[in-house]
Amino acid sequence: MEAQIWVSVVSLVGVLLGGAISYVVQASTQSRTDRRDRATRDDQRSEARRAEQVDLLRQFIRVAQQAERAAEERDGSPEWKSAARTVVDELWVSERMIHVFFPARMHELARAYVKALDGVLWDEPAEGTMWDVLRAPKVAFLDVARAELAR
Repeated sequence: MEAQIWVSVVSLVGVLLGGAISYVVQASTQSRTDRRDRATRDDQRSEARRAEQVDLLRQFIRVAQQAERAAEERDGSPEWKSAARTVVDELWVSERMIHVFFPARMHELARAYVKALDGVLWDEPAEGTMWDVLRAPKVAFLDVARAELAR
Protein backbone atom coordinates (compact mmCIF):
# COMPACT_ATOMS: atom_id res chain seq x y z
CA MET A 1 0.00 0.00 0.00
CA GLU A 2 2.83 2.33 0.84
CA ALA A 3 4.26 1.86 -2.65
CA GLN A 4 0.95 2.91 -4.18
CA ILE A 5 0.98 6.11 -2.11
CA TRP A 6 4.51 6.90 -3.25
CA VAL A 7 3.56 6.27 -6.86
CA SER A 8 0.58 8.58 -6.47
CA VAL A 9 2.66 11.29 -4.78
CA VAL A 10 5.40 11.07 -7.42
CA SER A 11 2.76 11.18 -10.13
CA LEU A 12 1.13 14.24 -8.52
CA VAL A 13 4.51 15.97 -8.17
CA GLY A 14 5.22 15.23 -11.85
CA VAL A 15 1.89 16.71 -12.87
CA LEU A 16 2.47 19.83 -10.73
CA LEU A 17 6.03 20.23 -12.01
CA GLY A 18 4.91 19.77 -15.62
CA GLY A 19 2.10 22.30 -15.12
CA ALA A 20 4.50 24.82 -13.58
CA ILE A 21 7.00 24.44 -16.40
CA SER A 22 4.22 24.73 -18.97
CA TYR A 23 2.97 27.91 -17.27
CA VAL A 24 6.45 29.48 -17.22
CA VAL A 25 7.03 28.65 -20.89
CA GLN A 26 3.64 30.05 -21.92
CA ALA A 27 4.13 33.23 -19.85
CA SER A 28 7.60 33.72 -21.34
CA THR A 29 6.30 33.17 -24.88
CA GLN A 30 3.43 35.59 -24.31
CA SER A 31 5.81 38.21 -22.91
CA ARG A 32 8.09 37.92 -25.96
CA THR A 33 5.11 38.12 -28.29
CA ASP A 34 3.82 41.23 -26.51
CA ARG A 35 7.24 42.91 -26.73
CA ARG A 36 7.52 42.06 -30.43
CA ASP A 37 4.00 43.39 -31.09
CA ARG A 38 4.78 46.61 -29.21
CA ALA A 39 8.00 47.04 -31.18
CA THR A 40 6.14 46.47 -34.46
CA ARG A 41 3.47 49.02 -33.49
CA ASP A 42 6.15 51.52 -32.47
CA ASP A 43 7.95 51.02 -35.79
CA GLN A 44 4.71 51.47 -37.73
CA ARG A 45 3.89 54.61 -35.73
CA SER A 46 7.38 56.01 -36.41
CA GLU A 47 7.09 55.30 -40.13
CA ALA A 48 3.67 56.95 -40.28
CA ARG A 49 4.97 59.96 -38.36
CA ARG A 50 7.94 60.29 -40.73
CA ALA A 51 5.62 60.11 -43.75
CA GLU A 52 3.49 62.87 -42.22
CA GLN A 53 6.59 64.97 -41.63
CA VAL A 54 7.80 64.51 -45.20
CA ASP A 55 4.36 65.45 -46.55
CA LEU A 56 4.25 68.51 -44.31
CA LEU A 57 7.70 69.64 -45.42
CA ARG A 58 6.77 69.11 -49.05
CA GLN A 59 3.64 71.24 -48.53
CA PHE A 60 5.57 73.97 -46.71
CA ILE A 61 8.25 74.16 -49.39
CA ARG A 62 5.64 74.16 -52.16
CA VAL A 63 3.73 77.05 -50.56
CA ALA A 64 6.96 78.93 -49.83
CA GLN A 65 7.84 78.62 -53.51
CA GLN A 66 4.42 80.02 -54.42
CA ALA A 67 5.06 82.95 -52.06
CA GLU A 68 8.45 83.59 -53.69
CA ARG A 69 6.83 83.55 -57.12
CA ALA A 70 4.08 85.90 -55.97
CA ALA A 71 6.68 88.29 -54.54
CA GLU A 72 8.56 88.23 -57.84
CA GLU A 73 5.39 88.91 -59.82
CA ARG A 74 4.10 91.65 -57.51
CA ASP A 75 2.02 94.14 -59.46
CA GLY A 76 -0.41 95.37 -56.80
CA SER A 77 -3.52 94.40 -58.77
CA PRO A 78 -6.59 93.17 -56.87
CA GLU A 79 -6.11 89.69 -58.34
CA TRP A 80 -2.49 89.60 -57.22
CA LYS A 81 -3.43 90.77 -53.71
CA SER A 82 -6.09 88.08 -53.43
CA ALA A 83 -3.71 85.37 -54.59
CA ALA A 84 -0.95 86.69 -52.30
CA ARG A 85 -3.30 86.63 -49.27
CA THR A 86 -4.24 83.04 -50.05
CA VAL A 87 -0.59 81.99 -50.32
CA VAL A 88 0.30 83.79 -47.08
CA ASP A 89 -2.58 82.11 -45.26
CA GLU A 90 -1.43 78.68 -46.48
CA LEU A 91 2.13 79.53 -45.51
CA TRP A 92 1.18 80.44 -41.95
CA VAL A 93 -0.92 77.30 -41.59
CA SER A 94 2.01 75.18 -42.80
CA GLU A 95 4.31 76.98 -40.35
CA ARG A 96 1.95 76.16 -37.47
CA MET A 97 1.87 72.52 -38.51
CA ILE A 98 5.67 72.48 -38.39
CA HIS A 99 5.31 73.74 -34.82
CA VAL A 100 3.15 70.70 -34.05
CA PHE A 101 5.19 68.01 -35.84
CA PHE A 102 8.82 69.12 -35.41
CA PRO A 103 11.21 70.26 -32.68
CA ALA A 104 11.22 73.89 -31.52
CA ARG A 105 14.45 74.77 -33.36
CA MET A 106 12.97 73.77 -36.69
CA HIS A 107 9.81 75.74 -35.96
CA GLU A 108 11.86 78.83 -35.11
CA LEU A 109 13.64 78.63 -38.46
CA ALA A 110 10.39 77.99 -40.35
CA ARG A 111 8.87 81.02 -38.64
CA ALA A 112 11.86 83.21 -39.56
CA TYR A 113 11.57 82.06 -43.18
CA VAL A 114 7.83 82.76 -43.25
CA LYS A 115 8.36 86.22 -41.78
CA ALA A 116 10.99 86.94 -44.43
CA LEU A 117 8.65 85.72 -47.17
CA ASP A 118 5.78 87.76 -45.76
CA GLY A 119 8.01 90.83 -45.69
CA VAL A 120 9.25 90.55 -49.28
CA LEU A 121 5.79 89.66 -50.52
CA TRP A 122 4.24 92.95 -49.44
CA ASP A 123 7.20 95.36 -49.54
CA GLU A 124 10.39 95.82 -51.54
CA PRO A 125 13.46 95.18 -49.39
CA ALA A 126 15.12 98.32 -48.04
CA GLU A 127 18.54 97.01 -49.05
CA GLY A 128 19.52 94.40 -51.60
CA THR A 129 17.19 92.13 -53.48
CA MET A 130 14.38 89.89 -52.37
CA TRP A 131 16.77 86.95 -52.73
CA ASP A 132 19.30 88.58 -50.42
CA VAL A 133 16.61 88.80 -47.73
CA LEU A 134 15.37 85.23 -48.25
CA ARG A 135 18.68 83.39 -48.70
CA ALA A 136 19.78 83.05 -45.07
CA PRO A 137 16.45 82.04 -43.49
CA LYS A 138 15.63 79.71 -46.37
CA VAL A 139 18.97 77.89 -46.31
CA ALA A 140 18.93 77.67 -42.49
CA PHE A 141 15.46 76.12 -42.55
CA LEU A 142 16.29 73.66 -45.34
CA ASP A 143 19.52 72.60 -43.62
CA VAL A 144 17.72 71.85 -40.36
CA ALA A 145 14.92 70.06 -42.23
CA ARG A 146 17.46 67.83 -43.95
CA ALA A 147 19.17 67.07 -40.63
CA GLU A 148 15.83 66.34 -38.96
CA LEU A 149 14.83 63.88 -41.66
CA ALA A 150 18.21 62.18 -41.47
CA ARG A 151 17.61 61.25 -37.82
